[in-house]
Amino acid sequence: MNKRKPLTFEQKKRNLAILFIMPWFIGFLFFFVTPLITSLQFSFHKLDVTNNGYTLTGVGFDNFNYAFTVHESFNRLITEAAVDMVVNVPLIIIFSLFLSTLLNQKFHGRAFARAVFFLPVILASNIIADIESNSMMSSLMSGGQESDGFQLLQSVNLELMMMESGFPARFVEYLTEAVDRIYAIISKSGVQILIFLAGLQSIPHSLYEASKIEGATGYEIFWKITFPLVSPLIPIVVVYSIIDSFMNNEVTELIKKIGFESINFGLSSAMSWIYFLLIALILAASMKLISRKVFYNN
Repeated sequence: MNKRKPLTFEQKKRNLAILFIMPWFIGFLFFFVTPLITSLQFSFHKLDVTNNGYTLTGVGFDNFNYAFTVHESFNRLITEAAVDMVVNVPLIIIFSLFLSTLLNQKFHGRAFARAVFFLPVILASNIIADIESNSMMSSLMSGGQESDGFQLLQSVNLELMMMESGFPARFVEYLTEAVDRIYAIISKSGVQILIFLAGLQSIPHSLYEASKIEGATGYEIFWKITFPLVSPLIPIVVVYSIIDSFMNNEVTELIKKIGFESINFGLSSAMSWIYFLLIALILAASMKLISRKVFYNN
């Protein structure tokens, strides 16, 4: 009898990868494929509710045409969602990497500090968000009208100071928008911080010791050791941040309102597919741009 050849290392990695994604694939196959096909079918039809269920009347691309050319707010909301993503995601990535680098240092109370920065993930839940909407924190974050001291944190004074100092207008605008969005950035950075922190802890400490012996500065250590070795995690963090930024916003609320309040599932399905294709296009463009800069230590 011929003995089976032992699996190579690459084959073992491939099999483990298939085993890892199998639960997701099974769930997708049994729970998501049918709704996806049904929503695509609805987007090309007009749905009428009857006593026996519903009937579908083919309308072609009328639902898509209505969403783009007739509906009064869909184009504006989807554009605002895309702009918010373009502004927020780079800030979230930079903030998460910077903070995870600090939390990876050795200091007293490090475990508590890490837990504190993961709290926004819990606070982002719908229950806590509802409580927060009626709290004093919500009034502070909405503009600080109830607190004169909090208005010092707004970007108006910062913008005037930087403009008078001669900074470029676009740089000032981006930075002041970052200040205005600081609460949203912190509240959406918990998972990204954990991902970067796990990557930082996997970097061999001997590399840092050797670089210090060679006289490398902290700046050189970060850009020549830390950042290249943690860069394979950036595509994962970017994908998560982009998808997270497109969830539970005004576009999704509009789609749910049209579908379940106006009972117009044809139009809501068409809007959903437009939104899905936009997200897929942004993800594809982001991955193509970022994958060229990622350093893989193979």
